[in-house]
Amino acid sequence: MRMHHSNLLALFVLLPALSGFYCGKVLVVPADGSHWINMKVLIVELHLKGHNITVVRGSNSWYIEEKSPYYTSISIDIGEFDNNFWMTLLPRLLQIKRHGKSFWSEIEIGQEIFSSFSKVHQQVCNMTAMIFENETLMNSLEDVSYDLVLTDPAFGGGVLLANRLGLPLVLNVRWTMYGEGHFVVAPSPLSYIPIPALQLTDKMTFSQRVMNVMVYMIFIYQNPKFFGYHYQEFSQKYFGPDVDFFSLLQNADIWLMRNDFTFEFPRPTMANVVYMGGFQCKPAKPLPDKLEKFVQSSGEHGVIIMTLGTVFGQLLSEINDEIAAAFAQLPQKVIWRYTGPKPANLGNNTLIVDWLPQNDLLGHPQIKVFVAHGGTNGVQEAIYHGVPIVGLPISFDQPDNLSRMQAKGTAKIVDIATLDRTVFLKALKEVLHNPSYKENMQRLSKLHHDQPMKPLDRAIFWIEFVMRNRGAPHLRTQSFRMSWIEYHSIDVILTLMATFLIFAFVTVYIMKYFCMVLFRKKAKRE
Repeated sequence: MRMHHSNLLALFVLLPALSGFYCGKVLVVPADGSHWINMKVLIVELHLKGHNITVVRGSNSWYIEEKSPYYTSISIDIGEFDNNFWMTLLPRLLQIKRHGKSFWSEIEIGQEIFSSFSKVHQQVCNMTAMIFENETLMNSLEDVSYDLVLTDPAFGGGVLLANRLGLPLVLNVRWTMYGEGHFVVAPSPLSYIPIPALQLTDKMTFSQRVMNVMVYMIFIYQNPKFFGYHYQEFSQKYFGPDVDFFSLLQNADIWLMRNDFTFEFPRPTMANVVYMGGFQCKPAKPLPDKLEKFVQSSGEHGVIIMTLGTVFGQLLSEINDEIAAAFAQLPQKVIWRYTGPKPANLGNNTLIVDWLPQNDLLGHPQIKVFVAHGGTNGVQEAIYHGVPIVGLPISFDQPDNLSRMQAKGTAKIVDIATLDRTVFLKALKEVLHNPSYKENMQRLSKLHHDQPMKPLDRAIFWIEFVMRNRGAPHLRTQSFRMSWIEYHSIDVILTLMATFLIFAFVTVYIMKYFCMVLFRKKAKRE
């Protein structure tokens, strides 16, 4: 009996070691809105692996639940904040676009977004300050001995908290407060790496390259001014005058990029950048009975689905009416996620729903076209399931995402500024009846699936890698610790040039001296 118990004890001790299992403690500082959707995918998977997850959230969070079976939460009371921020910003942006597209309207839209988001970043700093100044909370966070901080660097609170706690940092990233993630962590030659705002490809003309450089210079001035300075001031206040927030961000151990090279143009990358494009995608599940019946009723014509995401779900009524009128002229059935007043001209072929199972619908064989705003999650799901897109980009990363899809022949973009029923109907018919859109998207889908490891498994592996090894400093480049002059070898070039010039000067001087000596000797002989 004693031997039996000892064997059981040994088995329980050896099983975790044999399986490589490690139960870690992860502190998650997420971004709200659509960013929470993909962060939650990682949290659920980490929970299923046996890790303990703690999520830091604002008390008035939109989507981040306070209670969940997958994590415990720490809610920070950040006081009053405008919960209608997005609902007031969206109509304003649409009104500017509909008023007339011009250089000045684009500038106005940019300033509207920059000033609005500057307030949000300030609010994030205020929330982080509350955490830092709550001695009881900070002591409890230190006592837990977390293995790492997982955060979305669209906002900088997680970067600051990781530095304060001295923990390894893993980023779930596509965008940072300084712009697209690659521009922060990887070499980005402007000769063939387009600035996202310009919606260019990696094949730029001379004039496009000039514009690319000019816009980049504007961004490296504007982004720190509107967004980064909040975090820089915070860093100097709590960490000391010599601490640079941009360096804290660059010093992250692993960058889990929410894209891959079926979406991204080929470009330089870094050893600690891990691509997990489409990690939130999964095989389609059966649809609810009523929805399946509606989809099957479409017959040979198929179904179009339309959704504009969690934030941009409701357009101006004049736009909705034109979209409804265009849908009514098609033989296809339409499923439209829409939350506003019933549009005029709504056809019998169109089903209005408050919510739809987007992934499951995209995976249904009857779906012909996906009408979308171009958010990263939706684009990746369309690639995963091979469904072509009619894009209605509104703001943020949406125009860039859709322009990349259009460049690959998988999407047709409709400008909100000029959208009417005729324009929208023409775009729908082009994608429906031109087989190249479907073929190109299915080719991208095949490329996406043809990889040795699922993106979600790859992401989880690297998170656990950081846990096991207390970071990944061997993957971080030293280039961030070099000055601009050192990075571009300006000092080496100047030294070599000076050496060459000195050598040339000395050589010429010596040759001139010997020539003068020979000339004098010759003159004396004569």
